[in-house]
Amino acid sequence: MTAQEEPVLHLDGLTKHYPGVLALDLLYISMRRGDVRALLVKFGEGISTAIKVLSGALTPDAGTISINGRPCAIRNPLDALHHGIATVYQEISLVSALSVAENILLGRWKRMRGLRPMISHARVRAFAIDILARLKIDVDPEIQVSRLSVAQQQLVEIAKAVSYEPQVLVLDEPTSALPRDQVELLHKVVRTLSGLGTAIIYVTHRLHEVPRIAHNVTVLRDGMLIDTIAVEDATPARITDLMIGGDWRGVPFKRRKVRAKPALTVKNLSTQTKLNDICLEINEGEVLGLAGLLSSGRTELLRAIFGLDEISSGTLAVGGTAVHNPSPMRMKSLGVGLTAEDRKREGLILDFPVMINATLAAADRVSRRGFLDFRAMRTLTHDIIAKLDVKTASMRVPAGALSGGNQQKIVIGNWLNTEPYVLLMDEPSRGVDVAAKEQIFNIVRGLAASGVAILFVSSELEEVLDVCDRILVIHEGRITGEYDHDAIDLGALMARTMNA
Repeated sequence: MTAQEEPVLHLDGLTKHYPGVLALDLLYISMRRGDVRALLVKFGEGISTAIKVLSGALTPDAGTISINGRPCAIRNPLDALHHGIATVYQEISLVSALSVAENILLGRWKRMRGLRPMISHARVRAFAIDILARLKIDVDPEIQVSRLSVAQQQLVEIAKAVSYEPQVLVLDEPTSALPRDQVELLHKVVRTLSGLGTAIIYVTHRLHEVPRIAHNVTVLRDGMLIDTIAVEDATPARITDLMIGGDWRGVPFKRRKVRAKPALTVKNLSTQTKLNDICLEINEGEVLGLAGLLSSGRTELLRAIFGLDEISSGTLAVGGTAVHNPSPMRMKSLGVGLTAEDRKREGLILDFPVMINATLAAADRVSRRGFLDFRAMRTLTHDIIAKLDVKTASMRVPAGALSGGNQQKIVIGNWLNTEPYVLLMDEPSRGVDVAAKEQIFNIVRGLAASGVAILFVSSELEEVLDVCDRILVIHEGRITGEYDHDAIDLGALMARTMNA
C-alpha cells in the first residue's frame, strides 16, 4: 500500500455514553489523504459528540483514533492539534477587533528575533500571507476581522486551523450561515486543501452541496454508522432513506378541529439581516410547524414576530388587531408569548427559585400596586407544577437545580400563566429526555385543543409531523413550501428542508 492509499485517519469502534443515552455506537470511519468525506445525520444525532471526540473536547468510552496507522490518545484539544486534527466549528470564534493575521496566529504570535519579548508584526503578517496564499484566499491580512463578510470570516477560520498543519480537518456546517452566492468561495478552499493532501470531514445538512464537494458520503443514525457510499450513488432519495431508516412510522396523528379564525397573520415580513417576504397565517387552535435548518431563519422569524428583532417591512396582525411596530411589551399585551430556544440564557434566571421563574411573564397577575403578591405567585406556581408534572423538591429550589426537562416545563409554564392567545415555541423539546418530550407535546396538543394558536419550531422533523396540523419549510430566510400534515411524509419533508 502506497502512502497515498494508507488511511491517514482511522476511527475504530468509537463509543460514547451519556446518562441514559448512547451517543456514539461503535463508530468506524477510515479516510485517505485528500479525501473529502461528507458526514450526514438527522439533525444533531451523534454528530456533535463525534466532532467533540475528534477535537479532544470529549474522551471516548471505548475505541481508538489512529493517525497514519498509529493509535493516538486525544485527551484535550491540544492533543488533537498535536496529532494533526484541527476543527472549524459552526460558530465563528474570531476576535473581531484584531486583524486577519493576528487571528490566524492568535496565542502564537511571532516574536522579535533576539532577546526582546516583543511581537513581530512583520513576521505575523508574513506567516499569514503564506497561509492565505497557499489556500488561495484573497483577503488582506491586515484588515480588521469586523470588516469582513461572514464568508470571509469563515475562510479565515479555516486558514487559522490550517496554520497548525493538520492532516485531518473537520468542518462543522461551514456554510450554514453563508448566503448561496458565497458558498463557492469556501468550496474552492476545500478543493485546494484536498489537492494538498488534507483529509476533510465535511459535516452538512445541505444535500445539494454533497456532489459538488465530496468524494464519499458517510451516514450516521442514532450515533451508529449506517453506510458509506460513493458520491455518485448519493442521490437525495438514497441519502434520506439511509438517514431515516425504514422503521419510523410516527405516532397516530389525531386531526384537531381548527377554527376558521386567524389568530396571527404575517404579510411580507422582512428584516435587514435574514428574513425575506415572509407570509403566514395561523388559525385559532392550530399548530403550525416551521421546519428548516439551523440558520435558515426559524429563530429570527419568531424573534421578529415577538418584537425582539426589528422589522424592515411587512405587517402583523393578532386576532385582527394590526401591529405596526411590534415590541415584546405590545405583543405580550395582545396575548403573544415566546418560549426561547436557549432556555438557560433567554428563558430562565437559573439562580432564582422556581416560583420566580414560573411567574416572570405574568407579572401583571402577581403584583398589586407595584408590589409582588407572593400568595398569587405561589398559587400560579403550584398549579403549573401540578399541571405540567414538574419534578422539584419545592418551588423555592433554584431553577438551575432542575433537570433539563423540568426546566423546559417551567419555561412553558411561565408563558401559560399569561393565558396566551398565540404561543411561539422555539425548540420546546431541546435537550430533554423522551418522557419529558412526550409530556411537552401533550401540553402543545392540549393548548391547541383549547384554542391557542401555536407556531412550533423543531430541528427534529419527526416531532413536527407528530404535532403540527400544517408545516412551512423555511430556507435562507424565505418560505419555500407549505404542506398539510397528510400531504407530506418524513423523507419528503427532510428533502425539502435540506433543499435537496
